[in-house]
Amino acid sequence: MDLFIGLLIPFLGTTLGAAMVFFMRNELNDKLRKLLLGFAAGVMVAASVWSLLIPSIEMGEQMSIAAWMPAVIGFLGGMFFLLILDTIIPHLHINSNEPEGLKSNLKKTTMLVFAITLHNIPEGMAVGVVLAGAMADNAIVSLSGALALAIGIAIQNFPEGAIVSMPLKTEGRSKANAFWLGTLSGVVEPIAGIITILLTDLVTPILPYLLSFAAGAMIYVVIEELIPESQDGHHSNIATIGFAIGFAMMMVLDAAL
Repeated sequence: MDLFIGLLIPFLGTTLGAAMVFFMRNELNDKLRKLLLGFAAGVMVAASVWSLLIPSIEMGEQMSIAAWMPAVIGFLGGMFFLLILDTIIPHLHINSNEPEGLKSNLKKTTMLVFAITLHNIPEGMAVGVVLAGAMADNAIVSLSGALALAIGIAIQNFPEGAIVSMPLKTEGRSKANAFWLGTLSGVVEPIAGIITILLTDLVTPILPYLLSFAAGAMIYVVIEELIPESQDGHHSNIATIGFAIGFAMMMVLDAAL
């Protein structure tokens, strides 16, 4: 039951965020969008450090190699993995008319959803890896720590869901259609988590590498997409404030749980 809840919580955050399309009449205010993007970036950076990289280093200390090695190898591997996906998968960022990835004839809406889906892959992996570690009774990774990570990612998924669904509505989509597309963008998270957990027997021996791998993938998303989008144009300081709030909140969550 705890496993199911841990996987469902982040997806619930995306769904609730996408549901904002039913309550907001106009398009998402630019200042609010920047605040939410900064907040999401802050949560992801803090989660990468406290929930993934630090446990990876602590596990490395118990191995017969340099403590930092699993963290560095996994981190760079995660960055490279997202770089490959970013290069291959056709996607379009919000407020952009230039698609990225391989050329395709996909609709703009589909590529927008793909962009957010790309964000959610490392987040689903992160929750799945931590839950797999907790299931394996690892002394460093606990179920409460996995719950803290799931809650933190769910909170930052809330603005992501709204950031997807609101622009779709302003483009002429019905509220229901925009909601379902926003929700669909988060489906990849529990799927990625389930796949990771199903491979628990394989995951456990290389857990420190996978923890840092998920961290690298998440940091790639922050640097490549969230921060540039939040700093574009005016009022970039609002995004900085959002980052600070998100980082502090995730830090408190991890310490409290």
